Amino acid sequence: MLKQVQHDRLNTMKATRESYGEALVNLGKKYPELVVLDAETKNSTYSEFFKKEFPDRFYDCFIAEQNMVGMAVGMARMGKIPFASTFAAFFTRAYDQIRMAGLGESNIKLVGSHAGVSIGEDGSSQMALEDIAMMRAVWNSTVLYPSDDVSAEKLVEEMIKHRGLCYLRTTRAKTPSIYSPDESFPIGGFKIHETHNMKHETEKRVTIISAGITVHEALKAQEALKEEIAVDVIDLYSIKPINADELQKATQTRYIITVEDHRYEGGLGDAVFNVFAGQPGIIITKLAVTSLPHSGSPEENLRRAGIDVHAIIKTCRTMADNY
Repeated sequence: MLKQVQHDRLNTMKATRESYGEALVNLGKKYPELVVLDAETKNSTYSEFFKKEFPDRFYDCFIAEQNMVGMAVGMARMGKIPFASTFAAFFTRAYDQIRMAGLGESNIKLVGSHAGVSIGEDGSSQMALEDIAMMRAVWNSTVLYPSDDVSAEKLVEEMIKHRGLCYLRTTRAKTPSIYSPDESFPIGGFKIHETHNMKHETEKRVTIISAGITVHEALKAQEALKEEIAVDVIDLYSIKPINADELQKATQTRYIITVEDHRYEGGLGDAVFNVFAGQPGIIITKLAVTSLPHSGSPEENLRRAGIDVHAIIKTCRTMADNY
């Protein structure tokens, strides 16, 4: 579960939403009970890949998210493994159905794309910034947020193998591969990117905990600061559940920064707070979206929200000054 990895960048650039679609096709051959539903966003969530390969196991639900989730619950009851996908923001329309599916311990899998301000020009109405909090609050739910194509593909199969309601958050933008295909991504796990190539040893050490799109911003900050601050980056791809004991052991510093493309309330930062609550001497700073986002490029939006590489570097230096 606890594995240290290096972040040597590979050449592959792919959006995790696209990797989700590819994973469905590959796993559709392995799991005949797998079915896919989509709410008129199949060309954006890439569930259309599955439709082309398995048209008799794909269901167009049109712009009716409540009905889609209800259909998925019914299919799960009949022994199918349903994946229901749409823009992450649109799942808010079906929260009653999602909540009841959790209480009923339904085996449904939900996938929300176009999450966060990093979707860029699509504008604030389509920027899911509440979905992690929403899904974390569902009874016995699993919440996953991959950062690259490998982790996205592996987590789709983990969802199939896991019994219960799962939510996968995918990203619109293409991101570089940071993991090799032989990596495993068990539910409840995380990945550690330790600092390296420092010229001089230092007692100044900061841990950044992130997931999804902001993992890449954290890794950029780690690289930029390697000569002055020891920065460890933890990719908390499993936001719920979290192996609290292992995460506490993995954090070798009292200074922690959480970074997420999500509202300040209820997201990854709060999940990390819960893990370290009561731990003496731990200081946590949360970087999250606190302003009203607007249309713009992904880079502009991350900068304006204060969750890009420059904001992370500034926060790391402020923490290091307190040593």
